[in-house]
Parts: sequence; structure tokens; C-alpha cells
Amino acid sequence: MGLVSDARHPPGAPVDLAPAPVPPWYRDFAWRDGRLEIRKTAIRLRLDRHLVAEIASWVLWLAILMAVATWARLTRRTVKRLAFVPDRPRPWYLLGGAARWAGIECGGRQVEADAVVYFDDVTAGQPPASLNGRRLNFACTDISKGHVARVFEEIFGYPLLVNPETAQGDIVAKSETNGVHDGRIVAAPTKRRDGFCYQRLIDTAGPDGYCRDLRTPCVGGRPVVVWVKLKPQNSRFAIHNRKAVLRDPAEVYSPEELVLITAFNARMGLDWGGLDILRDRDGRLYIVDVNKTDVGPVIALSWRDKIVSMNRLSAALKRLIT
Repeated sequence: MGLVSDARHPPGAPVDLAPAPVPPWYRDFAWRDGRLEIRKTAIRLRLDRHLVAEIASWVLWLAILMAVATWARLTRRTVKRLAFVPDRPRPWYLLGGAARWAGIECGGRQVEADAVVYFDDVTAGQPPASLNGRRLNFACTDISKGHVARVFEEIFGYPLLVNPETAQGDIVAKSETNGVHDGRIVAAPTKRRDGFCYQRLIDTAGPDGYCRDLRTPCVGGRPVVVWVKLKPQNSRFAIHNRKAVLRDPAEVYSPEELVLITAFNARMGLDWGGLDILRDRDGRLYIVDVNKTDVGPVIALSWRDKIVSMNRLSAALKRLIT
């Protein structure tokens, strides 16, 4: 997948010190062909009872977030600032939420910021030149499934990718595009399709029959929390979760695995972002997805787990930019 650039900020050109006005949040969405479309990514979501329930939960969560953010701003002793290029994260993006939770000011001039974050909700892109010395995620320019899998094999030493035309048995086909949740199990051998990535089928089902995804938000390249997401086997690739629980990274990963995950993030150039990690029945880990503009916290978490997660993530973010 080739790199794309924002026409407003050609690669290598310094960005304007004055931040552009942020459009109203509702302009992020459109209604097309009976589906809710996210304008930035062109991803379309079917409006069903699950999505309506999640939107309602998000409205309540954002109210809590804004209340905590207000309190954090009123009680802070020192002012920390983050600038973003080319886009500023909305509160439902985990980075924006964690910054506000910590009382960190988002936006403003780069020269006044403690750090500048490359924030662009695209699979592959090129950040504009930054006028600030402290830059986050500027080296994370490609999060396509194929690139993630190749870096994973380089760091962990065993493959995730398969050749669909020579493999035998069930494998997984996914779009290279980030965030579309279109994974499906196909029988190999099968003809390769342009724009798709083919991976081994990882068996994450527990004794209860539910598949488990290990969503792992990382700050400074290191895992901070793990959200164990449970899904029925017949909807393991869906965006909705039946349940999610908070775990400490040391409970989920061995010391050796934590070292490898940190090395993986360094190779990807990921200073902030979420990893989707799977543990196969044989015990091996597989990093199957990277998201530098992750949304969160996971809606299916309890309110307690959401609050504990935000406390940990916001504290880690403040340490990162101090």
C-alpha cells in the first residue's frame, strides 16, 4: 500500500503555527445508504440495536470524561500541552480522552506544546514536518495488516502471514485497511485478492467457548493496560464485544513477551497506540493489528475498569511528555 499525504500539509513542509479551527463533531459522520459513515475513513456501520446501545453508553461516558477533565484543569499545578497534526483527536479517541483526563491541553501552537503528535486516522500516511522537537508517532506511517505482520515476524521470529495459494486448511482473509473489521475464515488454497492480507487462523477460544482478543494500549511503546475482550466464535471478527475485563500487562504477558512487544512498538514507530494481540491455544502470541488512533476505552468494560484504565493511561501519558 502506497503512502498518502494530506494535500493541506505536503510531506516535508512545515505546518502553520496557527492551528486550524476544529469543525463541529457531527461533521465527522454522514448517513449514506442506510448506514452511519465515518467521513475520515469511509467506514460504514450498520445502525442496529447493538450500535444504538453503544452510542448511548458513549454519551454517558463522554459526560463523565468532560466532568473529570474540567476538574483536572481546575486542580492542576502545571500546564501540559499537546499539539496534533494534521488532525486533533475527538474525545472518543483514547488519546484525546486520556489527555483531557490528565488535564492536558489539546491543540494550540506547536512551539508552545510539550510534544506534537502525528494524528491521522488513515492506514498509511506521511506526517507533515513538525516545528517542535518532541514528536510522537511521527515514525508510525504504515499500519496496514501486511506491514504489521512482517514486523511481527521480524521481532518475534515466527510468521503470521500465509500464502493463500499454497496453504492448506482454514486461514483468515482481512482487508489491509485499518478498522474495517471484515476478517473472515476461508478455505485454502484460494486465489489471492488485491488489497487483502492472509493470516494463519489463531485459536483463542477458552473453555467457555468464547474467543479472546487482548487489546493492549501502549504508551511510550510499553503496555499499560490489557482489555480482554470476549466474543462468540461465530462473530470473532465483529466490532461488538460480549464482555471485556481489565487486566494488568504482567498478568497476561511474560517478562520475555513484554520485552518483545516493546521492541515491536519501537520497530513500528508507535509511541502511543493500541495493539490487538491474540494468544493461540499453543501459547504463542500474535500481534495482528496496530491502531495509532485507537478509540476507547472499550465500551463493554465495567465503569470501574474504565476509570482505572483512564487513570493509568493518563498518568503514563503525563510521564511520557514530562
